[in-house]
Amino acid sequence: MDSRAIGVFDSGLGGLTTVKKLIEYLPGEDIIYLGDTGRVPYGSRSKETIVKYAQQDAAFLAAFDIKAMVIACNTVCSAAYETVAAAYAMPIYEVVSAPAKTAVETTRSGRVGIIGTVATIRSGTYESEIKKIAPELKTYSVPCPLFVPLAENGRTDGSDIAALTIAEDYLKTLKDAQVDTLIMGCTHYPLLRDVIAKVMGPTVTLIDSGAETAKSVAKDIRTNKLPQNDGNAGSIRYFVTDSIEGFSALASEFLESKVSGQVKQVALE
Repeated sequence: MDSRAIGVFDSGLGGLTTVKKLIEYLPGEDIIYLGDTGRVPYGSRSKETIVKYAQQDAAFLAAFDIKAMVIACNTVCSAAYETVAAAYAMPIYEVVSAPAKTAVETTRSGRVGIIGTVATIRSGTYESEIKKIAPELKTYSVPCPLFVPLAENGRTDGSDIAALTIAEDYLKTLKDAQVDTLIMGCTHYPLLRDVIAKVMGPTVTLIDSGAETAKSVAKDIRTNKLPQNDGNAGSIRYFVTDSIEGFSALASEFLESKVSGQVKQVALE
């Protein structure tokens, strides 16, 4: 039994979609979550800035002597995963390979769509990962930079006119390409699942990058005999770099459980 916590970080709230699944798959684990809410979004930053932020995020979590780290941010995984992974001996999980594999296994038409931040789409990370597995598949990628602000501001309802209008504009290319599988290549995007599903229609399967990664983490933790098996529910500690109040309110909604009192504001610079 390894009682150390699992560390998770993201640029803001999106990583909570991964945390929610980790709680579901590994209910006895302690989790430490860092949301860099003071510098969100990362997706429009330069690679150099993303790498710097990622190193600071990872160093903060590593100071807690965690047993594994999940980079629950597709932008960081695309730009800085190798840098972060090379700095630590513990398992470091990214949120690209697991959803890419699931998309390859899911598609029926061989047409896979990918949506993400500008930095993620520019990197071509998902396309490269998919081509490694199934080079014959066709991929179609579209950046959706306004999706993160929509998610961070709670504009996630499937009837929200502003969210739907933006989604219809972004996703038109993918609908025209007739993709049947769509990777939500940002952990914020599952918060907009209802909006995206409404625009894409019922025949398109949505792949949640954070959920697929959580499955992979849970499998490895159990396989390597690292789970905390004391029979008690795990604890969760949240750290943010901006307002505690704003984070607590939205996090409680996304996790469907109250998080006030468990959140602390920190400075990473």
